Amino acid sequence: MKEIIHIYHIVLTMVTWFFISCRGPEIYIPAEREQKGEITQTKAVGFYLLNEGNMGSNKASLDYYDCTKASYIRNIYAEANPEITQSLGDVGNDIKIYGSRLYAVINCSNLVEVMDAATAKHIGTIQVPNCRYLTFKDGYGYLTSYAGPVVVDATKAQIGYVAKFDTTTLQVVDTFHVGFQPDELEIVGTKLYVANSGGYMVPNYEHTVSVIDLNNKTRTNIEVVNNLHRLRADQYGQIWVSSRGDYYGQPSRLYCIDTNTDQVIDSVMTAVSCMWLDGDSLYICATEFSYITYDTEITYAIVNVKKHEIVTRNFIQDPTVKIDKPYGVAVHPITKDIYVTDAKNYVSTGTLWCIGQDGIAKWSVRTGDIPAHICFRLTNKAINQ
Repeated sequence: MKEIIHIYHIVLTMVTWFFISCRGPEIYIPAEREQKGEITQTKAVGFYLLNEGNMGSNKASLDYYDCTKASYIRNIYAEANPEITQSLGDVGNDIKIYGSRLYAVINCSNLVEVMDAATAKHIGTIQVPNCRYLTFKDGYGYLTSYAGPVVVDATKAQIGYVAKFDTTTLQVVDTFHVGFQPDELEIVGTKLYVANSGGYMVPNYEHTVSVIDLNNKTRTNIEVVNNLHRLRADQYGQIWVSSRGDYYGQPSRLYCIDTNTDQVIDSVMTAVSCMWLDGDSLYICATEFSYITYDTEITYAIVNVKKHEIVTRNFIQDPTVKIDKPYGVAVHPITKDIYVTDAKNYVSTGTLWCIGQDGIAKWSVRTGDIPAHICFRLTNKAINQ
């Protein structure tokens, strides 16, 4: 439950840490299939959805939507790997496809589960403590790590790092120190950009994006604002980075960095919890909690990254769409359908909504607990965010 980690200062994690250091045994739950939507014959053959699962419960799970059959499959990992008696792990935090392999970051189990991208069959694991988010370049994966255990205590927090691993051998070959509690990351040219949150340093959050020169391994920092999280590179040489805010006077916001100068050049007044970049359109969902009002404000937006303008404050126009807690967003690369996940109360099964570009719902389906991260499987490549 990674968004709620920062909202509630990770109180729950301090209670459950003794139970989450590795995968735990779990009763086998067979996959379930449900017909949803219409069959589409495009190069986007389907997508995986990683459900985070409740922290401390070892309930991360993997779903798959087959566009060629209009079939939604819940818990595909268990079906693909019946010989593995343990669960996928504790807290699914990110998912990516690179080459022919599928990589799922299982945060509190301290590992990346590596699978065949076509079948979800287990291939191997990469062991990295408190791992967070992934990106890839030239045969290597780059994975952010909080380095230490889940403990909200500035005196015990450790400097985070990025682990570089060989995608052939699945061995870590190098590490790069960044800021405290690093989250999302992107590579632009030969530079690796990392959003540092400092989430365990409350109330003295981190406020920088670290920049690693992959040629000479030097590091510089870009001053942005407290508690950074999401990070996307667009086609104009810009990095878009979000701040969660401090849950008091500093609101969640979106900032733009010019990668030529490595300077913040603009900001957009919209809260951000999750975002997906499709062409010039940055789709955003936000669930912003305030300790001043003890209220949660839910907002949506589309930002034009070329013009630095908000196109709409709500891309959902259908009154029948009832979303309690928007938690993930993705856009189909061909049909441009918008997928929004609903984590509901964070302790029960969620819902995935398919919304057309007209803002009207096409279908919805039950998911695992806390549906969050989506990656599309294409016939010739993958779409990751």
